[in-house]
Amino acid sequence: MSDIFALDFVRAALIISVCMGLMLAYLGTHVVRRGIVFVDLALGQISMMGVALAAYFELNPTIIAIVFTLIGAFLMSFIKVSDKRLKVEAIIGIIYAVTSAITVLLISKGAHGDADIQEVLFGSFFTVTTSEIGWLAAVFTILAVMHGVFRKQFFEITEKFANHDTEDLGVFNLWNFLFYISIGLAIVLAVRAGGVIPVFSFIVIPPVAAILVTRSKAGVVLIALALSVLGSFMGIYFSVRFDFPAGSSIVAMLGVLFVVAAVIRLIRR
Repeated sequence: MSDIFALDFVRAALIISVCMGLMLAYLGTHVVRRGIVFVDLALGQISMMGVALAAYFELNPTIIAIVFTLIGAFLMSFIKVSDKRLKVEAIIGIIYAVTSAITVLLISKGAHGDADIQEVLFGSFFTVTTSEIGWLAAVFTILAVMHGVFRKQFFEITEKFANHDTEDLGVFNLWNFLFYISIGLAIVLAVRAGGVIPVFSFIVIPPVAAILVTRSKAGVVLIALALSVLGSFMGIYFSVRFDFPAGSSIVAMLGVLFVVAAVIRLIRR
């Protein structure tokens, strides 16, 4: 195993996967608690729609993707469903479906349509550059510090949404807005390297697996972080050892960890 991780491109893939996993798994504890698991898929797809649009019109893909994602995060922070027959997930699911269709339409006009769609979905961990790792690490560090300093406010607003106690929040709430901006920035950077499906998996699978094995709120966060790191190591190793795509391998290993957590839950019950 040590020989595999001695390779530069493998180490780079592991570093960016671990960075992604830690930040996204933490944000995922809020996403799962709020019951808005589609939000990361929607924002990730909005980011990719920006990249596809930039490629179609020969614009700067990074800037367009960031602008699209931040606008999407800003608008989503205002979504509040008062009709009891509807859920927020339904609205976000519609956004995801429409942006996915537009992305595929734009990519299909490119010279390498099928390959581009595959990269959008699962990314390309083994081709990340030092610059990409640096930018992602810097932004994620800033987000981590902000959420660490104001963790009480972020968890309080999450509990309000989880308990459907949002009447006193008004039209605009600073902490809800900052949460959506945080997840928007995290996703727009992570999707460029990891693709939509691995990003969705990091946000959803570790927190859900953690919830299955502990009732402690702090325990859920710590276990989710640990599972994301373990899934990254297992996925990258499995990918290199058996010559599988990195993104798909990481998602598969996170799935294995989820099954283990589910078995532990059944045994304990």
